[in-house]
Amino acid sequence: MKTLEIIGKQELSGVVRIAGAKNSAVALIPAAILADDKVTICNVPEITDTDALCEILEYLGVKVNRASESLVLDPKAIENKEIPEHLSKKLRASYYFMGALLGKYKKVEMCFPGGCSIGARPINLHLKGFESLGAKITQEKDRYCVEAEELKGANIYLDFASVGATINIMLAAVKAKGKTVIDNAAKEPEIVNVATFLNNMGAKITGAGTSTIRIQGVETLSGCFHEVIPDRIEAGTYLIIGALCGKYLKIDNIIPEHLEALISKLVEMGVEVDVRQDYIIVNKQENYKHVSVKTLTYPGFATDLQQPFMVLLTQCTGKSMIEETIYENRFMQVPYLNKMGANIEIKDRKATIQGPTPLMGCEVEATDLRAGASLVAAALAAEGKTTIKNVEHILRGYEQIVEKLTNIGAKIEIKEI
Repeated sequence: MKTLEIIGKQELSGVVRIAGAKNSAVALIPAAILADDKVTICNVPEITDTDALCEILEYLGVKVNRASESLVLDPKAIENKEIPEHLSKKLRASYYFMGALLGKYKKVEMCFPGGCSIGARPINLHLKGFESLGAKITQEKDRYCVEAEELKGANIYLDFASVGATINIMLAAVKAKGKTVIDNAAKEPEIVNVATFLNNMGAKITGAGTSTIRIQGVETLSGCFHEVIPDRIEAGTYLIIGALCGKYLKIDNIIPEHLEALISKLVEMGVEVDVRQDYIIVNKQENYKHVSVKTLTYPGFATDLQQPFMVLLTQCTGKSMIEETIYENRFMQVPYLNKMGANIEIKDRKATIQGPTPLMGCEVEATDLRAGASLVAAALAAEGKTTIKNVEHILRGYEQIVEKLTNIGAKIEIKEI
């Protein structure tokens, strides 16, 4: 088990370069098996989630070569066999192999995916989409078999604009016969990135980034070269850290348009942000004003940024509010923030944060990826030493977090216990 030890109240200055988007890369890697030839994906973040997906690829017989930030994947020798639980449970995104293998072979067998325990995250929308395309689903405990004699295009309406379901249905539909239309599709930038990747391989997808995606099935997909977009959640986390501790901290290699909901809230509370074409400079100010936030699907305020943003609200004057509308169990950081000195009350899916309150270092535990990020932000702003346990959650989604924070002046160390 690893822990993070952080000595807070350090002034953070310099440049943080943002990696490729986790939520895009974890879909692109499984999607690569749809190709008949080598695929090169660059700007792939070096995180444990991408490592786990590559482990599944190698299990299936895909040749995986990593060079710096690029992955070269050769699926020519792939074998469609059941993905066992010890591999699928390592991360939530293993479910993208459902859509990719179904699309390529008309059959997939695998166990239910893993991931953070942030609430009920059923895959019923994914399965409903597969069924609409003509697949039959057999479930035995946590094991699924999804197969079809033939996949045919269909009109599919998603009851909720789910990112995972939107991408998984795209993967299954790109080689289906005829036309598929996904209505109430999710609009996140990661979906556009995946659709562009598939189109580079020869797919015919239009409308990605809107609520209606149209897919004309094709018979074959070829190899291609593709780049992962910058990680807007990593960028947002460092923007929040900069608002807490930064002195002209530069967040580099980003797409500011992907962060508009967060930037508007930072400006509203009084944070100094200088937005340029592909970077933002953030400078800590005093006397932040309280604000209210409601998480929504893109382009609304991202649920993945709610947890670290809560830390910043502890330093605002007055009563701030957060309403979490995406996941019902995404306030697991609150007991630990209160232990550090915050004044946060939870009722149903709403959090009330009374500030400002000084934060004090102590021993805390990362319960999930973004809760872990919130504790890192709190530790950097706190007086004294904070020890964070279960940091494996954090390493799933933040590339070289220790090195990046050390380079801008943080006192942070990872230890094995």
